[in-house]
Amino acid sequence: MADAKTQFESLRKWVVEHKLRTVGCLWLSGITGSIAYNWSRPNMKTSVKIIHARLHAQALTLAALTGAALVEYYDHKLSEKASEQQR
Repeated sequence: MADAKTQFESLRKWVVEHKLRTVGCLWLSGITGSIAYNWSRPNMKTSVKIIHARLHAQALTLAALTGAALVEYYDHKLSEKASEQQR
């Protein structure tokens, strides 16, 4: 269990240090996955496939930004608690 916590903490620390890279990677994977899924559907026009992929990636980006905000909030609260305990 302690090993899982250290993995979570190291992942959280990386996300805090590389917020934009994390959101960008999630956007890229979202648009790639959506295009791959939409291309397997032959009854749609190409323009509709691209629009759907963009919308899916946009939703995933909003979710990633929300997640980054939550990580930042958690990090801020954690640092506040640590400074209160030092007093």
